[in-house]
Amino acid sequence: MTAATSKLWAVVPAAGVGSRMQSTTPKQYLLLAGKPVLSHSLSRLLALPALQQVVVAVAADDAYWPSLPEASESRVLAVEGGRERADSVLAGLLALVEKADADDWVLVHDAARPCVQSKSIAAMVAALVDHPVGGIMATAIADTVKQAGEGLRIEATLDRSRLWAAQTPQLFRYGLLKSALQQALAAGVAVTDEASALEWAGHTPQLFAGSKTNLKITVPEDIRLAELILEAEGE
Repeated sequence: MTAATSKLWAVVPAAGVGSRMQSTTPKQYLLLAGKPVLSHSLSRLLALPALQQVVVAVAADDAYWPSLPEASESRVLAVEGGRERADSVLAGLLALVEKADADDWVLVHDAARPCVQSKSIAAMVAALVDHPVGGIMATAIADTVKQAGEGLRIEATLDRSRLWAAQTPQLFRYGLLKSALQQALAAGVAVTDEASALEWAGHTPQLFAGSKTNLKITVPEDIRLAELILEAEGE
């Protein structure tokens, strides 16, 4: 962090249901290597000594959250999330209004990315410490990328040399992120990740090379892939 003035916070949107997982249990609460996916994701953030607090945005009727050990952790605060991911992130940011300064840093991390390494998060924070805006963890796309048209017909082959797949955590200045999200949502902009809100507001976030093992659990087979990754890491 920059000197002793900037603090580090985190927000985890966890109010979704994960419909593509074909399960009645929200994907963030599915068991992975013996504990909920969300517990793994939170543990990676809580392993950062500089982290002041992580705000978890959960659904209003969430019956799973109270049973997690992290729910009673002193550095964890739960708030009610919203209908869309961006609404939940904003709810988390607003919960920090009385605590965070505009130039503080906030990490936003997917509840369903349990395999991110704490050392990678720490490296990103260190690399972006002097950046005026912040940046995101991402990986360069290795596959040839096709643009599809009607009927799944190929319309074009895109230049992959400039394409990156966005991941989380995404790290931004607290004040900039809160303002950009509020304005984008008020304008009806589709905010698919935090960087897109900042881009819409005219800022230029930085890319930080992450790892392909930082997968997002989206479909059932991702659970087994995540288990293999954790096993390879000795967890």
